[in-house]
Amino acid sequence: MKTITAVSILKATIGNPITRNILKPLSKYCKKDGKNRIEVAIDLYTGKREDACILCKTASKLIRKVLIKGGEAFGLEEDEIKEKFKNSYWAKALASTIKGIAFFGVRRPFTAGAPYQVVWDVTTACNLKCKHCYSTSGKKGEDELSTEEAKKAIDIMANAGVTIIAFSGGEPLVRPDIFELAKYSADKGIYVAMATNATLITKEIAKKMRESGVEFVQISLDGANPETHDSFRGVEGAFEKTIRGIKNCVEEGFFVEISTTATRFNYKQIPDIIDLVESIGVNWFMVFNFVPTGRGKFIVENDLTPQEREELLRMLWEKSKTSKIEILSTAPQFARVALQKENGTESEVTMPTHFYNPHLQGQLINLAEFIGGCGAGRFYMAMEPNGDLQPCVFFPLKIGNILEDDFERLWRKNKILEDLRNKDIIEKCRDCEYRYYCGGCRARAYGYFGDYLKPDPGCINNIEFYEMLEEKWK
Repeated sequence: MKTITAVSILKATIGNPITRNILKPLSKYCKKDGKNRIEVAIDLYTGKREDACILCKTASKLIRKVLIKGGEAFGLEEDEIKEKFKNSYWAKALASTIKGIAFFGVRRPFTAGAPYQVVWDVTTACNLKCKHCYSTSGKKGEDELSTEEAKKAIDIMANAGVTIIAFSGGEPLVRPDIFELAKYSADKGIYVAMATNATLITKEIAKKMRESGVEFVQISLDGANPETHDSFRGVEGAFEKTIRGIKNCVEEGFFVEISTTATRFNYKQIPDIIDLVESIGVNWFMVFNFVPTGRGKFIVENDLTPQEREELLRMLWEKSKTSKIEILSTAPQFARVALQKENGTESEVTMPTHFYNPHLQGQLINLAEFIGGCGAGRFYMAMEPNGDLQPCVFFPLKIGNILEDDFERLWRKNKILEDLRNKDIIEKCRDCEYRYYCGGCRARAYGYFGDYLKPDPGCINNIEFYEMLEEKWK
């Protein structure tokens, strides 16, 4: 029987040059129908919308074809496909995927037509003093966008097809208009997330967050006990308030992700942190890479060695097989560890990525090269309080400003983003068979070497680069 892969279907349907050229003008925002044309086309296909302009109807014919063929690859019936994409967030993400193929082709790894997610540091004001803070937060900045400027930025992102806005900081909950901005985003059909230290999340605040449209809450927890967490966060009593905030978010029904930045201070506690948050009932646990930026520059000697990181990732992989919650990591090497541990298996493989852990088997494992690796400039980007845009929050390299530059053109044409998407030009990584699954953390390369195309010194294959840094720290 002929084997059909999801990637080959994409290439044959919307990935061929003729269809891509047709899709490019059909991937733009439609003023008449108030959405990206592909989103409108999906609405027509699923029955959420009965009528649209002629161009959106034309796009719908192409979209129907790819959805049916793509569904076959994943074993889905047409009714199941329609039900799935009636969800506006899934529809928006699919529109960005199709738009990405139209403009960039079926690349390894894949680049979306617009960022699936923009992490927006809406303020540098914060009630904690974390040792590793990437934004050196504390006081409010003088040039933060006003409420009206922030709403204009949201309009730009919505029209471009951004699926998720994650409000971060500093501490986003200290910004007075945060609930107004969250609701404005949600009303635009954007999935609203918030990254917070949770110390301010009382039952009343959790309810207010829910009413404003927040769906996903990422909460930082850097220790399994008050001593470790409070030491890391710089304020006594933070641990108890954070645990209370986590419980309030779970009780309010948010999708809750707990994140821990792994350093020598705490990485041995991570199994205990997982057990703790699992007992509370959260959904995901994410281990963040330490990146030497912001205040993190002053504790570089506490970064994990490549051997320690490898030990941690292998532990996380084994833990993920028994845990009731999803375990993820921003370390791109997690995907390589998973593939090496499951090498030769014919059964289902969980493929770790930054956003989620898809369960793949057989030919669908080919998708791993399509979706894997560092997502900076491919799946997400970041925005500073003043509207400056950069590849990710840990990567302080300005590529433009959302109110001063053409957001969509920046995403498609910026040279820095184009470099980040090309895993074949990264020093040393370009010779690694896992480069499309991994490719190292580009923010760490930039933070340590001032060059985003240098190797990630945290990889077990780059020990000599880490040792070179150790000599500098002595």
